[in-house]
Amino acid sequence: MTQLSPELVLQAHKVVSEFNYERRPVERGYANRTLYINLATGEITSKPVTQKMKDLFTGGRGFAMWLLWNAVADGTTWDDPANELILAGGPIGGITGYPGSGKMTAVTISPLTHSIIDSNGGGYFGPYLKFAGWDALEIQGKAEKDVIIFIDGDNGRVTIEEAPLEPVDTHLVTRLITEIYGKDDRQRRGISIVSAGQAAEHIPMCGLNISYWDPRRGEVRIKQAARGGAGTVLRDKKIKAVVVRFTEMSGDANGCAKPELVRKAGARINAEIARFDASQNDMRGNGTPYLIEIMNRFDLLPCENFRYGADPRASQVAAEVWRAMYDRRGPDGCWYGCTMACAHGVPHVHLRTGPYKGDVVFVDGPEYETLGALSTNLAIYNPQDVLELNFYCDTYGIDTISVGDSIAFAMECYEYGILNSDITGGLALTWGNADVALELLHQMARGDGFGVVVGQGVRSMKKLFVEKYGADPALMQDIAMEVKGMEISEYMSKESLAQQGGYALASKGAQHDEAWLTFMELVHKQLPTFEAKAEALHYFPMWRTWFSLHGLCKLPWNDIIPESNKTAKEPAKVPEHVENYTWLYEGVTGNPITIDEIILASERVYNLQRLFNLRMGFGTRQWDYPPYRLMGPATKAEYESRADRYDGQLRELVGFDPTGKTTEEKMAALRAYKEKQYDLLVDAVYQRRGWSSNGIPTLETVRRLGIDFPDVVALIAKNS
Repeated sequence: MTQLSPELVLQAHKVVSEFNYERRPVERGYANRTLYINLATGEITSKPVTQKMKDLFTGGRGFAMWLLWNAVADGTTWDDPANELILAGGPIGGITGYPGSGKMTAVTISPLTHSIIDSNGGGYFGPYLKFAGWDALEIQGKAEKDVIIFIDGDNGRVTIEEAPLEPVDTHLVTRLITEIYGKDDRQRRGISIVSAGQAAEHIPMCGLNISYWDPRRGEVRIKQAARGGAGTVLRDKKIKAVVVRFTEMSGDANGCAKPELVRKAGARINAEIARFDASQNDMRGNGTPYLIEIMNRFDLLPCENFRYGADPRASQVAAEVWRAMYDRRGPDGCWYGCTMACAHGVPHVHLRTGPYKGDVVFVDGPEYETLGALSTNLAIYNPQDVLELNFYCDTYGIDTISVGDSIAFAMECYEYGILNSDITGGLALTWGNADVALELLHQMARGDGFGVVVGQGVRSMKKLFVEKYGADPALMQDIAMEVKGMEISEYMSKESLAQQGGYALASKGAQHDEAWLTFMELVHKQLPTFEAKAEALHYFPMWRTWFSLHGLCKLPWNDIIPESNKTAKEPAKVPEHVENYTWLYEGVTGNPITIDEIILASERVYNLQRLFNLRMGFGTRQWDYPPYRLMGPATKAEYESRADRYDGQLRELVGFDPTGKTTEEKMAALRAYKEKQYDLLVDAVYQRRGWSSNGIPTLETVRRLGIDFPDVVALIAKNS
């Protein structure tokens, strides 16, 4: 496309609404107010953050849940103007002395799941929003024309501006806006942009791209809050970009009460990263792709729509391949001071398809989840193809996990003859066909062809294929890798009952960021009983929820292991790092905190989200079941590829002699056992969480948590 002049683009802006405010210093991690914007009315106003709000919901995801809870009605849909998109960091987010402190959480009613989703991403937006004066941004209503929201923290001014000339795709709009509002590296470093690409206008699985300026490379870099469709909501509201500017960054911008405690925690973990990272996961060298080799070795790498857990070709997309491609011009942290430095990228990628064919681009990533979704799960092992898929997903705004699982599901259905080239518009959806996978992405962006069908997600496709193409409903249910309407992130769980629960019991759908328990159960043998599994499925989701309340990344917690962990009583919890977070919390807020208080703070928000799902028509036991492929072999091919393993399970666990039995008979016996085990797990988890047998928080639980508001009590009574 023709290069647009920043000056010309800015001249075309028309200010629709303006709000001026006095920027105040952040105090003990809080700006103490939130920003409300209604695009339909043009209203821009400030709301106070009360002490009660802090005490009950902490910040970040908690503030966002509470604001959305009070903004929408029971019947509000994702595309209703009343639906809000809320962006929030957290009280610890924005510190520079501890790695992984730049996270932001997005909360909205999801166009993909039709329930409540939270999605977190790195980059600079969350901290800058707070430093500009706001603990959360609450966006409601829909604009009549495409707009940009500009939060100018330097000058205390918020505007809604008609933006007719800006492109939509992320790699173009972020570069252009960064150049409009930043005239040199210092100014550009003070700009962060939230955007979504053109696919967000057509499909429900689009996330948010969050930008930051990388002066060493002269590139606008992006991280994603990808899951659940927040980007689709952004474009439905006709927002091209949300821009925050804050160029007065300093080490004390967070107003810490006890900075010595922050320094103490930071010094300890930074010394550990310097000493151990290279010999452990080597996040600074490899980033998250280090997991490819590990997951493949343990038969946990999703291959061909999660049918198989390993593939000899996985070495073609393993960490050493990407390490040789990464841009090495300086550290790769996505927030100031993050010594984990895992945000790698590949320069000089030549595009061979699509609207940007012939362009040379910088690709952020690929991350492990992207590799699992767009490489091994599709049997695409050419690194250049994977990079191009990665780039187009990012610039179009498409969640790589959801789209990878969706294409994989369609490819398996094509293999079985449920789909054919007449249905797909001539596209041969065969395993490893990168050209077809890319064309599906381009169709999603254009809003045409079979790509739009695939882009509706796995839940939508399985229903359509039954109703329109005569697919077997039982098979569709078994191989459709989604829970609650959200596609499953990229880890096999057939042999880990705890991880099956980690996926299927997650609040927003099957996402690993609540609990990843596979190694605890399979490798370290730390979860032998239902009670132990239930305790893990209480503690770890609560602990990870706490990160989302405060603006923190989980990687520094358990992707670097201190020496003290060798003798720790509960090594999976990394107790030394847990202690670090108690220091951080007290260091920022001034208030001491115990581990029990951390769990309690998370429980309040976690249970409110469960109840919110209930308000939306979900949030009961029926929605907590995974597809059978998450539990065991759903097809003969799967069983027979691991026949010795499954025959052994029948003998040792089920008490069933497989000798002389057909594969179908063996599969039925194994399935009955696995489904019973899963039901017993759900019972144990519900009991531990203080929920009814139908998965609803009890009155006793909400009273204990202090969230027994009249509408909460009425909701529980209505559904009991």
